[in-house]
Amino acid sequence: MNAKKIWDSYKFPLLLLGGIFIGAVLGMVLGEKATVLAPLGDIFLNLMFTIVVPMVYVSITTAVGNMVNMKRLGKILGSLVCTFIVTGGFAAALVLVVVNIWPPAANTAIAMGSSEMAEASSISDMIVNSLTVNDFSGLMSRSNMLPIIVFAIMSGFAVAKCGGEESWAGKLLNNLNDIIMLMVDMIMKLAPIGLGAYFANLVGEFGPQLIGDYGRTMLVYYPMCAVYVLIFFPLYSYFAAGKLGIRRMLKHIFNPAVTAFATQSSVATLPVNMEACKKIGVPDDISNIVLPMGATMHMDGSVLSSITKIAFLFGVFQMPYT
Repeated sequence: MNAKKIWDSYKFPLLLLGGIFIGAVLGMVLGEKATVLAPLGDIFLNLMFTIVVPMVYVSITTAVGNMVNMKRLGKILGSLVCTFIVTGGFAAALVLVVVNIWPPAANTAIAMGSSEMAEASSISDMIVNSLTVNDFSGLMSRSNMLPIIVFAIMSGFAVAKCGGEESWAGKLLNNLNDIIMLMVDMIMKLAPIGLGAYFANLVGEFGPQLIGDYGRTMLVYYPMCAVYVLIFFPLYSYFAAGKLGIRRMLKHIFNPAVTAFATQSSVATLPVNMEACKKIGVPDDISNIVLPMGATMHMDGSVLSSITKIAFLFGVFQMPYT
């Protein structure tokens, strides 16, 4: 009975892990021949990436458009910014301690080729290009997530001013949101096969290279990520909702975690996070705003990896990191 309960509760993440494990084994056994499986992985990832832009736009526009009290939106955005900054600060403190105790590039010798520095952009250009695009077609690309979010929030305000969820546009957006989430569910049914094929190709093509000069960096980086997940995630969950928060986090984190690990993409993990939040019981207006913005702006993982990469480069160039 216990085994059945465990299977019912964790069936999908176990299937994901099984697919990834089988894919990794196939990659090791077949080597470069495993690239024949690459199209299956690419199809799954392409479907995930394709659904992201309409999902982000529709979910944010719907959440803001349905709000009767705009003070709630201000509270959500204020809490969001504070959370992103504070958790990013904890991640930065952890990685700075780790790379100073265990330098990721120790005893590494990499031949450096010649390169040319690109011209640096001004701060004003960076701000403009981060928040806006110069053509509507630019909003159709997942490479412009922040402009999509800004445009979606503006659209949501307009919908709220014109009748909110009771208006024709509001009803259409809510219906579109339901349709998109059903499509996400359909795509995720392909995940065990898609991620298995992706990992088979990854291990088959790049496996030998990962054991060389980058091996020590991986031995520093992945245990550090595990420490962050095992210590800080429960602390954040406890701060949010006490012991209940920890229980719900542990029950529903596996699908997003496995997808994030396999795809190495916050954007690709966004549809799975949406599903997990629904199961946890997070209100739609919160998850529909926080998750798309988090996929672009809440980068604890990028803090960990970026500082590790910088420390690695300091070691390669024999420069003291301090």
